[in-house]
Amino acid sequence: MSGSNFVDYVKIFCRSGKGGSGSLHFRREKYIPKGGPDGGDGGRGGDIILRGNAQMWTLLHLRYTKHLLAEDGVSGGSNQLTGAAGKDVFIDVPLGTVAYEAETRRQLGEITEDGQTVVLLKGGRGGKGNAFFKSATMQAPKFCQPGEPSQEMWIVLELKLLADVGLVGFPNAGKSTLLSVVSAARPEIADYPFTTLVPNLGIVSYRDHRSFVMADIPGIIEGAAEGKGLGIRFLRHIERNSTLLFMVPANTEDVKKEYDILLNELKKYNPELMDKERLLAITKCDLVDEDTIKDIKRHLPKKVPHVFISSVIGKGIDELKDLIWLTLNKEDEGW
Repeated sequence: MSGSNFVDYVKIFCRSGKGGSGSLHFRREKYIPKGGPDGGDGGRGGDIILRGNAQMWTLLHLRYTKHLLAEDGVSGGSNQLTGAAGKDVFIDVPLGTVAYEAETRRQLGEITEDGQTVVLLKGGRGGKGNAFFKSATMQAPKFCQPGEPSQEMWIVLELKLLADVGLVGFPNAGKSTLLSVVSAARPEIADYPFTTLVPNLGIVSYRDHRSFVMADIPGIIEGAAEGKGLGIRFLRHIERNSTLLFMVPANTEDVKKEYDILLNELKKYNPELMDKERLLAITKCDLVDEDTIKDIKRHLPKKVPHVFISSVIGKGIDELKDLIWLTLNKEDEGW
């Protein structure tokens, strides 16, 4: 998922179709000069519908789409013919997409399942023709209904990646390296901060042909919740991960302090993130000696399961997978 291909935010002007007008018509034939009303109803206008597509990972296909307009309904005709309905417009989006009204940020719906649909804007109903109003006391109604108007709105679509595990850490904490080791994902890796500029997803194979999805989120820095660094642009991707794997290098000055800073940034962004399962991986442990590791263990946060790993030499990787799998399946394992 390269930077140029990953789009997680688009703003589109959408308008549903207006309903077709009912028909004001009376039956007129050669031998029936004064037939009754036979005006048909108008067709409904098309809807704007959001639809989940599990084969998509990005909103790239909507990047240059600025206007989406559904068809208007066709007016009713004589002989009680109902006008054709306007065609709906379907917006296919990846799972994890949330739609908002751009002006008020009111949530219109979210997509979490393949094939799930959410009607963003309803098309106008078609008007009734004069035949509809015929009754015993009104034999020849000389009126009909106009169709309902369309709805229009600027809509924002935001993608929040759906993954089992989200990697949380400062830039250069080894998140991309870990993802490249445990999955087939190939994120850009280099020895400088902010190598990862877009989220990356990888499917991690586990025992007995089981697997889970891991998301590498661009690095967080202190003050990210206020917009520093890459800001909150990618913090929303963490909201959909069921488990958060905090990653702190073993050669950092204070592992516990760095973990607390990361935790605080998530709390400031969204306090509900504190309810998620948390794991801690101390990375790059090949760069420190055993005495340093023992000292780190004494100061680690309580009640947070941890593991020491090195993606470069493969140390602790299997142990980390086991820990993640057990955490993801606590209920099934009887925890």
